[in-house]
Amino acid sequence: MSFLYLLVFSSLLPLSLSQAPRGSLIDCGATGHSVIDGRDWLPDTGFIESGTSKTLNISGIVPILSTVRSFPLQGNVHRKFCYVVPVFRTGKYLVRTTYYYGGINGNNMPPVFDQIVDGTLWSVVNTTEDYVRGMSSYYEGVFVAGGKTMSVCLGVNTYTDSDPFISALEFVLLDDGLYNSTDFSKSGLRLVARHSFGHDGPIIRYPDDQFDRFWEPFTEDNPTKASVKNVSVSGFWNIPPLEIFQTAVTSDRPEPIEFQWPPAPLPNSTYYIALYFANNRDTGVPRVFNLRINDVIYYHDLTVIPAGVAVFANEWPLGGLTKLTLTPIPGSSFGPLINGGEVFEVLPLGGRTLTRDAKFAFLCLDLNFLLLAIAMENLKNSFQNLPLDWNGDPCLPRQYSWTGVTCSNGSRIRVIALNLTNMGLTGSLSPRIARMSALTDIWLGNNNLTGSLPDLSPLKRLETLHLEDNHLSGEIPSSLGSIDSLRELFLQGNNMTGQVPSSLVNKPGLNLRINPGNPLLSPPQS
Repeated sequence: MSFLYLLVFSSLLPLSLSQAPRGSLIDCGATGHSVIDGRDWLPDTGFIESGTSKTLNISGIVPILSTVRSFPLQGNVHRKFCYVVPVFRTGKYLVRTTYYYGGINGNNMPPVFDQIVDGTLWSVVNTTEDYVRGMSSYYEGVFVAGGKTMSVCLGVNTYTDSDPFISALEFVLLDDGLYNSTDFSKSGLRLVARHSFGHDGPIIRYPDDQFDRFWEPFTEDNPTKASVKNVSVSGFWNIPPLEIFQTAVTSDRPEPIEFQWPPAPLPNSTYYIALYFANNRDTGVPRVFNLRINDVIYYHDLTVIPAGVAVFANEWPLGGLTKLTLTPIPGSSFGPLINGGEVFEVLPLGGRTLTRDAKFAFLCLDLNFLLLAIAMENLKNSFQNLPLDWNGDPCLPRQYSWTGVTCSNGSRIRVIALNLTNMGLTGSLSPRIARMSALTDIWLGNNNLTGSLPDLSPLKRLETLHLEDNHLSGEIPSSLGSIDSLRELFLQGNNMTGQVPSSLVNKPGLNLRINPGNPLLSPPQS
């Protein structure tokens, strides 16, 4: 595997704190708008169609943790519940989810479940350790929007023992230059750690960080921490906040420093690592040292000046505990220094369901994340009483495909079957279903569908069409007879009228059922 090492000096990007982060702040379970720390938070009712709002009766709790939305566990293993949020197409977003259990399910400990962004399994949500310590938990990722909406879903897995829940959801639009060495068409970034070294105060965030990234303090087992004065950082790769350069892990003498970071062991995977440095101007000369990760050279003869440097790697393999070693070069007058660091797991994207299939299957949302026009919003209303998990990607992740949806294998993912028999559906069968050209089976029997049967002749692979025991009316389209692959057509128990097309009656190998029911339907002319 090849690795990318880059050293970037000052003033690559302008540093501006003049405006609040752009994006959406969603207070899950809230019933109205609120302003917290000068920023507007929205209730979540406009972004999700399932779940139950609950209030935590805990005095002194942070406002966004005082409500949650929970989702039913029973009967929903491998079902997902999705927020759908408007975004700017091709925009790069920091996505953050926040969780605080508060005993809402009646169990002593919070449930463990999955979270999904669009069609990609993002991470397992396990907040137990934080909850025991009386803390909330947050998860961050960086993803690029493929269309005008993105979905974040909670998934019920086999290890989930009570209702999944969420406290807050944030989408923050990032500058195009941030983390831009990552190919976001193939990968996302899942935050593992982001620290301000030597800092022992509260988390550094907005307004100090214009994108409201969380920079946690890092003091545990530090060899030395120091306050760094008079640095002249005016712009920087990835635009870290100026505040992280006010402290550092360093050494008073020209000797190596070594410490474990990130603090927790890592699963074997590939990681994006960015480290930030700025020298104290008072030293008069740069600090020069070698940087190693787990005894492997990360950067040789790193020269740190007051203007600052950032060093990053796109793909660096890590697993288990990680050790950073900073060793001054021979003849150095000063020890090494480090101010901040970020580690992300590089997360391969799960793929996308082909656009036209997703457009119909979701009836409002497609998997290239294209926001549908008004006509597609009308299509969404063509069926009512759909299963609760019909949000997000219809096929991905594969263990979370929608109820009643079967998808193809391979890289070109298509919806190949719909089976919503006896689901209590109401509404009508939209003509747009004919755009799902990979369909081989449609089973919508024993529901309460009304209206006429549309022209489905574009579905050249269709083998079975079950619409029995509904309330469909109108004539049977003769064009159904042109589908060579059609082997079963069940229309009994409806209110069809007109004559049965001879193209169906005389079609070899077709199992055609029109009785009982359809009392006004006439046989074909002889």
